[in-house]
Order: sequence, then structure tokens, then C-alpha cells
Amino acid sequence: MKNIYPFKSKVCYEQRKQAMQQEPRLFWLTGLSGSGKSTLAMRLEHYLFHNGSKVFLLDGDNIRNGLCRDLTFTAQDRKENMRRVGEVANLMLEAGLIVICAFISPYVTERQLVKEIVGPERFAEVYVNCSLQVCEQRDTKGLYAKARKGLIPNFTGISAPYETPENPDIILKTDQESIENSLQKLITFVEPQLKLQKQMKIA
Repeated sequence: MKNIYPFKSKVCYEQRKQAMQQEPRLFWLTGLSGSGKSTLAMRLEHYLFHNGSKVFLLDGDNIRNGLCRDLTFTAQDRKENMRRVGEVANLMLEAGLIVICAFISPYVTERQLVKEIVGPERFAEVYVNCSLQVCEQRDTKGLYAKARKGLIPNFTGISAPYETPENPDIILKTDQESIENSLQKLITFVEPQLKLQKQMKIA
């Protein structure tokens, strides 16, 4: 942009990683409303934090209540919502944090956009796979009932599509297994990626 001159910090990314003693990673949980994304994300954050990781959770409802409160749920605004989240997550990764995101993020292009912003080597897509029928039966927030009555436009799974991840890094089938089992699978997937790689010393 014209007249914009980004500066480069005197503290580099590798220094921040060494200070944090962890590999910054973004774990992106996607799935329908009621699939269990937020529950898994919160429990993963709790587990990692209490095991010494420097971790932060970004959740769809929280972001919509602050940073993206000016956006609607049209396809265009959904994309902008994801762009903003991606940029925030990228800043957190640059600071050396582990970031967990729980967003419906229904479009493949949205998720790909975030992956491009943060870098594919720092991005892992977690598909929280739960059938629409089960999500609607749960209806934990009463949103499906409102959507069926036409009170919520552009609601994913009812009046707006959800595009299934094409090649997720891990799939958690929360309509077939307990949250505890899904969480354990997620932890087993996440933990090995967070260990800081030792740098070779040159004599």
C-alpha cells in the first residue's frame, strides 16, 4: 500500500522460538456448529497450557464479538473474517505462540487462505467430523431451530453450504466417539509437532 512502510524487528523469529522453547503451530479446527470444535479446542488449550506450552485459543464467537463484530455472514464477509483471523494468528505465531482456532470456516478457499497467510509448514487442519443430523439433535446453542424457522440467514448446513476438507491432517469423528477419545487423538497428533528442533552447532 502507498505510504506504508513495515519495519523489521531486531528480534528475529528464531530467537523468539528459542525463548519460548517450542515450535509455533496453528491448529485449525473446522466443522459444523455443534460438532464439538470449541469443546475440543478449549480442552486442548487447557492440556497444553498446564503442560508448559505457551498457547492461545481463538474461537469464532469470541472473534465475532470483538475484532469482527462489523461483519455479517455473507460469503464475502466470511472470507474477510477468515483473513483477519489468519493475520492475527500469524502475528501470534511470529511471537512464538502455539495457536488453536475453532471456526466453522465452511469454505475450502477460506481455510486455504489462512494456510497461505501463516505458511503451510505451521498450519494443521483438524476436521471435526459430525453429521448434520447429530449436530442438529444437540443444537447446543439453539441455532439450528432458529435457522429452520428462517430467523438466521446464511446458516451453515441449513441455508449455506459446508465444504468438507479435501485433505485434512486429522479427522475426529465426534458423532461416533466420545469427546475424551477425540481429545486424546488430538493430543497425540499435536504434541510431537511442538518440540523445538535442536539447532546444529557449527565448530
